[in-house]
Amino acid sequence: MLNYIWLALIIVAVALGGINGKIEDVTKAAIDSAGNAVTIAIGLVGVMTLWLGIMKIAEDSGLMKLLARAIAPVMRRLFPDVPPDHPAMGSMLMNIAANMLGLSNAATPLGLKAMEDLEKLNKTPGVATNAMCTFLTINTAGLQIIPATMISIMASAGSKEPTAIIGTAIAAGLAAVVSGVTAAKILERIPLFSIERAARERKES
Repeated sequence: MLNYIWLALIIVAVALGGINGKIEDVTKAAIDSAGNAVTIAIGLVGVMTLWLGIMKIAEDSGLMKLLARAIAPVMRRLFPDVPPDHPAMGSMLMNIAANMLGLSNAATPLGLKAMEDLEKLNKTPGVATNAMCTFLTINTAGLQIIPATMISIMASAGSKEPTAIIGTAIAAGLAAVVSGVTAAKILERIPLFSIERAARERKES
């Protein structure tokens, strides 16, 4: 579906550019955007490699299992369908930790890895499990103790107190996490949104 949406946007942009006589500007913007995409991707390679390497070392050394056991009471209540010593628990921990430190770029591959691990526990492939929805909610809420990206943007814009955003960011993140997780837990108890119903409708269609 997303492919069709992107294709439609491209066609509309080209058509409007031609109608308004700005087709050259559209072409230049497309080329510049492609160049920026490559620059950003290359810049992310180092950070992603570092965090993926740390995660692999943590997994092989057993650190992930220790961390999972340390916060087992909270994680078990949030993700009752995920075994405490499953790799998915470690992947989610690393993703949440990266997000809390403001390393959103590094958190992206960790989040994808967590979803891959959660999919291995999925008894209905193609249908998001309750654990997936809860994790996605926490990930999207973006609780950050150190909003590094925002601080750097404010500093580069000439702010005299770029760290003033920290308190507000933590409060907003906590509110988002609490409200999001609460909504996810309520919805998963409603039969209309049950996994079994979604899997059954998927098979029927």
